[in-house]
Amino acid sequence: MINSSFSSLDWFIFLAYFGVLAFSSYLFSKAKITSSREYFTASNTMPMLTVAISILATSQSAATFLGVPEFSYAHNFTLLGFYFSSLLAVIFVAKYFVPKFYEMNAITVYELLENRYGASAKRQAGLMFLVGRVMASGARLYIAALAISMILFLDISFVHMMISIFILVLGALAYTYFGGVKSVILSDIIQAITYISAGLVVVFYLYTSLDGVDIVAVLNANDKLVFIDTSLDGKFSIIGLLSGWLLLNIAAFGLDQDMTQRVLTCKNRDEASRSLIVSILFTIPIVLLFLIIGALLFVHYESADVVQKFDGEKITIFMYYILNEMPEGVRGFVTVGAIAAALSSTNSVLGAMASVAIEDLYKPWKLKQMPATDERHFIKASRNAVLIFAVILSCMAILSYFWQRYSELSLIGFALGVMAFAYTGLLGVFFSAVFTKRGSVKTVPYALLGGFLTVLAFEPYTFGLSIGFAWQITIGTVVSFAIMQLKTEEKG
Repeated sequence: MINSSFSSLDWFIFLAYFGVLAFSSYLFSKAKITSSREYFTASNTMPMLTVAISILATSQSAATFLGVPEFSYAHNFTLLGFYFSSLLAVIFVAKYFVPKFYEMNAITVYELLENRYGASAKRQAGLMFLVGRVMASGARLYIAALAISMILFLDISFVHMMISIFILVLGALAYTYFGGVKSVILSDIIQAITYISAGLVVVFYLYTSLDGVDIVAVLNANDKLVFIDTSLDGKFSIIGLLSGWLLLNIAAFGLDQDMTQRVLTCKNRDEASRSLIVSILFTIPIVLLFLIIGALLFVHYESADVVQKFDGEKITIFMYYILNEMPEGVRGFVTVGAIAAALSSTNSVLGAMASVAIEDLYKPWKLKQMPATDERHFIKASRNAVLIFAVILSCMAILSYFWQRYSELSLIGFALGVMAFAYTGLLGVFFSAVFTKRGSVKTVPYALLGGFLTVLAFEPYTFGLSIGFAWQITIGTVVSFAIMQLKTEEKG
């Protein structure tokens, strides 16, 4: 039986949160922007700790806010291994990629490929990123809107889904459009504090509600307190964490403009490198916090008959708890926590996609056509790009809504993996550019496509093959890298 809709206290918390968003977006957007570089990199003025918190916030989303507890509820704590793999990945990125980005004074990471292979290589990598990001982030926006609609309206009708999408996109635009990346980074601090606080409140409430229950004994009896996967084929086995998952994290933190844009706002390469490492050191205890929520929910529902469905949609155990048992006040706070997690990932992707579209694609073309074009034009173009991508992501979210209802193939499952499809090609190309003298502008598109097609070939819905996700990433990267080695360096 689902609880009644928002109480007066819940609505007060909800509206107070948006009041803070409105005031802070106005405050952060007051500074005058004088160039597209300043709009996209804050002219390299952001403090290391601020950037680290922003990276932390960007790496989280509504899907992780609700999904991490689901993992510990259904399995155990081995998901933590993924974040220790992330730590190894950012150390690698800090050592080999960040110095090169700062040597070039880069605005986007794909400028490294232009420097190595030529302008068309940068364009091709940028386009690969944009296509993947539209699919993946549009699907994430849909998932976040799904959660917000369930909580606010107790249904997922089309009208209420549209309102939820509008709320999230408007919140993201409030920071991104006027203030650029500086405004986004500062807002991420608010979002991080909000959803971490929401997690702490839930843990406290759940823990106190289990008074008299031996929580550790229940979890031990059900093998929930496992932190390391020592199997050979487990999802987060040590082999997987040191191969495919490691490669995935290298791509996410070093080759994906969505995450790396924050790194490029630091004062110098040393602070940029430290910001990456510190962000993961912050992330690990926060992920542990949400895994604890899932473990407490397992104890709470140990003998209950839980049907994790809502209007035909499968929901996480945390969402089930929010909808059915969470008390007023706490429910409102958790709702703004989910919105905060969604906003921190949505506003970042708008700025990242706009930076690639303008700096890697539009600006070189425009300056070639009209060399005297001034910065005011590119600032306006940058803001227009943010608006355009906001509309595109909204359309992708709406497409996901209908696809989920009328197709047996899960677009969400595919779309959330699209960045991994793109990552394999980018990894092969970047590894070739940084660690070898081989590769050329002609091999770049084949390497990008080769990595994508390799992962696609191993998806069950393609040829019926099924291998672990970590192995898909590893093999796809090897294929892409091998293609780059077929030809010696040639710029174009």
